[in-house]
Amino acid sequence: MKIHNIDFGNKPVLLAPMEDVTDSSFRLMCKEFGADMVYTEFISSDALIRNVSKTQQKLIISDRERPVAIQIYGREVDTMVEAAHICAEANPDILDINFGCPVKKVAGKGAGAGMLRDIPRMIKITKAVVEAINVPVTVKTRLGWDCESKIIVDLAERLQDCGIAALTIHGRTRSQMYTGEADWTLIGKVKENIRMHIPIIGNGDITTPQIAKDKFDKYGVDAIMVGRASIGCPWIFKEIKEFLSTGNISELSVKDKMSILRRQLQESVERIDERRGILHIRRHLAATPLFKGIPNFRDTRIAMLRAETVTELTNILDYIENIVLKS
Repeated sequence: MKIHNIDFGNKPVLLAPMEDVTDSSFRLMCKEFGADMVYTEFISSDALIRNVSKTQQKLIISDRERPVAIQIYGREVDTMVEAAHICAEANPDILDINFGCPVKKVAGKGAGAGMLRDIPRMIKITKAVVEAINVPVTVKTRLGWDCESKIIVDLAERLQDCGIAALTIHGRTRSQMYTGEADWTLIGKVKENIRMHIPIIGNGDITTPQIAKDKFDKYGVDAIMVGRASIGCPWIFKEIKEFLSTGNISELSVKDKMSILRRQLQESVERIDERRGILHIRRHLAATPLFKGIPNFRDTRIAMLRAETVTELTNILDYIENIVLKS
């Protein structure tokens, strides 16, 4: 797959942009495990042009992450264009426009997936951003607003006509949020459309290497994007890439996986501070599949997610590792 002049090779696997998840240290970790491209947390165009410090920090990328995409969202043409110019100065490989975020504070204000109820505005924004900068522009969106308006097949053509370099489709409507199963049939129809010539990236419920291979085989997408399944499990990229190329998986040991979680903790604290770093890492610890199936784990889990210092949390992780390694 190629996006503009970037060659990703065959069947690339990408890390999805996720708020409060895809910070710089997590992006680098996923990159080390084989992610072919990583995305920043999504960035509010309104906050960016107001020079909000926390938002500005999301623009910081490193050469070790490349290829890396910055993703922005918003609902006003002029604001999105101005934000695109600011992002371009950070020198990303790709600028991605978020027309897919379903959360109320974004979609409810008409941005993200909310734009699926105002397609003319979506097209204006896309065209204006593409024309404004020299960085390749891509789009991430959903099937439609709800089950009565799954418009993605027609919408994909219209977005392509705006000059975007690739399109990522999440196989749910906005109304579904993250419930139910992702429907890849319409993603497949977009890919089958003879009028489409840009890469189509499929997203939604890629939770195992076997599922990743199945989506490539069944729907012919040019790439897949892994989101929630990577939280607390950055090694999923290694497993998917190995399975796609060899049909086998050489799993990391429990000890190695625990070391990765400890590294995430340490880097999170170093990047922010102890209190906020621990709050940030809790999401990864709560989601990791490493702790699933441990008997009588409830009290330990609660203690882990309530820990307030690095020492306290590290001691709990040591205790968990001893339990898992002995079982």
